[in-house]
Amino acid sequence: MTTAEQQAILTIALLAAFSDGAKADAEREAIRGIADSLGREAGGAGLAQLYQDVLLKRATVQTAVAGLTDTGQRQLAYEMAVCVCDADGRKSPAETAFLNDLKQRLGLDAGETERFERQEAQLVEASDHAAPAAGTVATVATAAALATPAAPVPVAVAVSAPPDAEMDKLILNASLLNGALELLPQSWASMAIIPLQIRMVYNIGKAHGVELDQGHIREFIAAAGVGLSSQYIEQFGRKLIGGLLGKAAGRMAGGIGRAATGMAFSFATTYALGQLAKRYYAGGRVMSTALLQQTFQGLLAPAKQMQTQYLPQIQQTASTLDAGKVLAMVRGSPTA
Repeated sequence: MTTAEQQAILTIALLAAFSDGAKADAEREAIRGIADSLGREAGGAGLAQLYQDVLLKRATVQTAVAGLTDTGQRQLAYEMAVCVCDADGRKSPAETAFLNDLKQRLGLDAGETERFERQEAQLVEASDHAAPAAGTVATVATAAALATPAAPVPVAVAVSAPPDAEMDKLILNASLLNGALELLPQSWASMAIIPLQIRMVYNIGKAHGVELDQGHIREFIAAAGVGLSSQYIEQFGRKLIGGLLGKAAGRMAGGIGRAATGMAFSFATTYALGQLAKRYYAGGRVMSTALLQQTFQGLLAPAKQMQTQYLPQIQQTASTLDAGKVLAMVRGSPTA
């Protein structure tokens, strides 16, 4: 895949991210930072400018699609766009309209697209079970509550605090799984990362006697400074630059090993987020938004170093995964 073709696919992903016009300033800034970061890596030249072109509406779906002549690349661009639109919950009407227009312009193979859309629908449905639906838990925390020390939070039940070792094992296992998912070339793999982060935070809160719903967990993740759409864009960007996306990459026996060293970004993000959640819920949920973000960044640096230590386990986990197993894990099946 040429640099121009990579940029055409990433342009479509960015257009998808901004298609509903509702991205918060913090999410836009996170996406800009990722474009800058990837632009400094080998093969990523021009991504910072690409972000500006999308934001200022100098880039269009029509021109990006015209840069993709290969059928597989067009399919990949559509799958990436769908994943980005799914990142922050079910698609809005504006996102659905964007994707319908994109699919028509790309002229995709009907059978291939239907197979992907079935997988996507299954993962979206499974994601609904990662934690209770928003609004189903009394006294749901809001972003404003997170910003105020000792503000009202979801209902807590008096329980004994779980041992640190037990929580650390839960967090490490979730991090290994998400790091492994990032190494797989299939689109469904990246789609499962955020629901599994939601499930991890839900389990941490529950272990500390706090009943959480999806709304609170997504607000907690956002308050920590972890963008939802930006996570997907970073994962896909690294896969594109590392040559780990597409059917050919999926068939390469050594593909995971060659790409893994510079990736496993999701291991570090998941680990830092889990450790932050453990501190937040164990400590009475009194961190301000600023302190949440500061603490998360402090946890992220050592987590990035840890991913090198755990790379063999991440690779081993990746070799054992399939769509059915991942769906069961997102749903929280005891057999997963």
